[in-house]
Parts: sequence; structure tokens; C-alpha cells
Amino acid sequence: MSELETHAAEIAEQFSDQLEIPQEDVEERLYTLVEEYRVPLEEARRSVVSHYLEEAGMERDELGHGDNEETLLGDIGEDEQWVDLRVTVADLWEPGHDSIAQVGLVGDESGTMKFVAFDTSDLPKLEEGKSYALSNVVTDEYEGSFSVKLNKTTGITELDEVIEVGDDAVTVEGALVDVQSGSGLIKRCPEEDCTRVLQNGRCSEHGQVEGEFDLRIKAVLDDGMDVHEVIFDKETTEELTGIDLDEAKQMAQDALDTTVVVEEMIGDLLGQYFRVTGPVFSRFVLVDEFERLSEPADPEAVLIKARSI
Repeated sequence: MSELETHAAEIAEQFSDQLEIPQEDVEERLYTLVEEYRVPLEEARRSVVSHYLEEAGMERDELGHGDNEETLLGDIGEDEQWVDLRVTVADLWEPGHDSIAQVGLVGDESGTMKFVAFDTSDLPKLEEGKSYALSNVVTDEYEGSFSVKLNKTTGITELDEVIEVGDDAVTVEGALVDVQSGSGLIKRCPEEDCTRVLQNGRCSEHGQVEGEFDLRIKAVLDDGMDVHEVIFDKETTEELTGIDLDEAKQMAQDALDTTVVVEEMIGDLLGQYFRVTGPVFSRFVLVDEFERLSEPADPEAVLIKARSI
């Protein structure tokens, strides 16, 4: 039995009590993702499991997840883990896709984590600043960063008490010595709960898609002792560079080349000193706040450092 067939058999068995899924159908879905769209097998499996989970629309006990442990966000370290949480909604963002009902940050004493609630799940809306007991949410991992998904089976109970949110932010500073590949005007996958950056119009999980434009800066700060990789999202990139998304798209359209955007940004950033603050995901500091410092960098030293990275 091939590895793909093994995964298909396990998925079919997982849902055998709720859905009559022929193993051949599962194999076909996996084969399409892996062979036609060049999606890694593990990523393909996650996509197929999510599909059948939504299709089933089953209750928690039916899935065998009725005995979840209450978990701190900081203790989450496993993909596709079913957990119960007691959290405060720390921040809400504008959903980037019609399929997403809510997206933002939830937090507890151990720190914060991104959450996503899908429109098809038909859940009550969470309110910023309020605390909730969330039962039966699913963890998700991408490039070492974890998030949680609210689904059709998630229970939401507003709490009378306030769950204090721990501060997991760090502050680093230094000369900005490099702006990395994948910065400037980028395109992201439009599929629900997928924010992967497209490479040549292709998502590593969903294959060839029509991407949605976004802005970001992936930079390296050097404090003379250590280097720190930081990411500015759309809002902080616009504030940092003075170039908003509409202007960036117009620049790329005029030049018939998206690289003109990051080239314009680099000119005002390289060699400048910054202090940034934000949470750490994987090896990156995700910038929530930043300050441009007055201390100038030695241009020649900065260029030498940039070439060596």
C-alpha cells in the first residue's frame, strides 16, 4: 500500500461512523492535490480532513472529541488538536475573505493567538474585550506558528469573569540591514483561512489560484550583537513607508512589474534604525508598534552586513 493510500484509508476510517466515504473518493481527492497541484502530502491530508469535517457538520461527541482538556494558548504545540479554551478577545480584524466570519486575536495568561471563525459555521459573534469559554476548537499550524479554528461544533459561552491576557510581546531594535524576498506588493491565497503567499500564482496547499493583493515587509534588524527577523503587516507597512495598497497596485500596474514597489520602499529603509515591538511567531517578530530612531547607521557597514545575509 502506498503512502497516499495509507492516508486515504486512515481518513476514511476516521469518518466511517458519520459519513459513508469510499476510500477511492478520498484517494482521488488526495491524488488531485498531490499530483496535479503539487501540494505536499501532509498539507493535502489536512485539506481533505477539513473538507470532510465541514461536510459532516457533526457534533463533538460524534467525533470522539467530547473529553477535551482545557488548555492554555501557550501550551498548544500540536496540529489538529481539539481543545477547550478560556480566553479574552484581544483584537478583531477585518476578514480578508467572504468565507470568514471573524478573525482576530484571543488571549489568556500565557499570551495571544490568532483565531478564525468561518461563515459557514454560523456561530455567535465574539466581541472585542469580552471573555469566553470556547469548547471544541481545533488547532492549526503553519511554518511553526499556531492558530485556532472555530467550527460548527464549537461551543461559545460568555464569562462573567475577565480572563487576563498575558503580554507575550518583545521589543528589539537595530539597523535595518536587509529587506528580504517576499516583501512589498505580494499576493496571498484567497481560500478560506489560508494566507499563504503565492509563488508564481501557486499556493503550496491549494495550487493555482487567483490571488489577493497585500503589502508586507520582511526585514532584518541588526543590533550589533544579534540579528532579528521582523515582519511588518499591511497596516504597519503603509505607516512605515507611506505607500498604501492602492498606490502600490497602481505603481505596479504602471510599471508592469510588482518589484518596483519594494524597490521604492527599500530606498527609505536600508540603514535606518528602528525599535519594534510585537509577538514572536516562529523566528519572526510580528510588528505591532515601531519607532524610527535618530541614530544613523554607517552606510558602508550596513551594506557589508546586507550583502553577507
